[in-house]
Amino acid sequence: MDHHAFDAIVIGAGIAGATAAAHLAATRRVALLEAEESAGYHATGRSAAIWIRNYGSPDARILTAASRAFFENPPPGFAEGPLMRPRPVIHLAPPEQVDHLREMIAEGDDMREIALEQVRAMVPALRPDYAALAAVEKDCFDIDVAAMHQGFLRQARAAGGVLALRSRAGRIWRKDGAWHAETATGAVFSAPVIVNAAGAWGDEVARIAGEPGIGLQPKRRTACIIDPGAHDCADWPLLGDAGHSWYVRAEARRKLMVSPADETDSEPCDAQPDEIDVAVAVDRMQQALDIPVSRIEHRWAGLRSFTPDRGLAIGEGVERGFFWMVGQGGYGMQTAPAAGRLLSALAAGQDPGDLAAAVPLCDPRRFSRRNAA
Repeated sequence: MDHHAFDAIVIGAGIAGATAAAHLAATRRVALLEAEESAGYHATGRSAAIWIRNYGSPDARILTAASRAFFENPPPGFAEGPLMRPRPVIHLAPPEQVDHLREMIAEGDDMREIALEQVRAMVPALRPDYAALAAVEKDCFDIDVAAMHQGFLRQARAAGGVLALRSRAGRIWRKDGAWHAETATGAVFSAPVIVNAAGAWGDEVARIAGEPGIGLQPKRRTACIIDPGAHDCADWPLLGDAGHSWYVRAEARRKLMVSPADETDSEPCDAQPDEIDVAVAVDRMQQALDIPVSRIEHRWAGLRSFTPDRGLAIGEGVERGFFWMVGQGGYGMQTAPAAGRLLSALAAGQDPGDLAAAVPLCDPRRFSRRNAA
């Protein structure tokens, strides 16, 4: 049997696994095991991410804020170009959503009301009778997902880490103080620490390892690309309703990405778009924007995985040396730099410093305690 000894094993090479591996590799030799033929094939490769300070669970907001400095000033050589491009976010409230938007304004940081005339100046396609109130978050930006993901993978490899593709972990067990993972190729990787960064497959990996699951629920999200016609949408804000039932954002400069912001329960799988969801996305968008759609240029779907309380799960589980790095939902990209730093600190038993407030919120053992009660 082909055996490989490391200091840490990370299962899953999407953004969670790549970030974990890069941070762990600063002090450990890391093996990054990926079931697919390429890293980031599932949720990471299908993400159109934007950094939004007020988005997500309380722990996600802590990690989002703590990640900003990384996006502004990544390490030398991390990426060929900037990781961020400014793009404000505008929330529109039809009459029935006005109260909800006012609550969002009251609770959010850097969110303020904006005149509808100003919104129309930015987005001329906005129908005059759609919204009764609008709010803007100016301090947001697009994230270059591919550049960030590849940057973390390069960091891990540069520090001696190994990326093993087509290496699904079929058996995982702990023996003599070390975790062992046997892959589909027959190779066995061993290390005292194992990190479950398997995304939608997180509970499945835990089950194989004998670690109690945390109740992860993958949810499908659909998106499609359309031509906005005569409109130049390159500098449009991300635009959607306050109830989060649709949103649009510029894609590839001259195109427009449209999503119904769906969260359809799914089993872990290679998610595919549903034609009904695509039609719903276009219909909801057209209620707000005067944009004819003659054809859909591209459509896709991805899985966003949530824990039962929609918070993240980062930290040691019930079994010693078994660490979770899952449950990122829709905020995995904007939290990634700080999440990797947090995971590395917890795995080393170190003080997480400015991330301390997130530790109890992210603790994956909160679900096992709840089940025990």
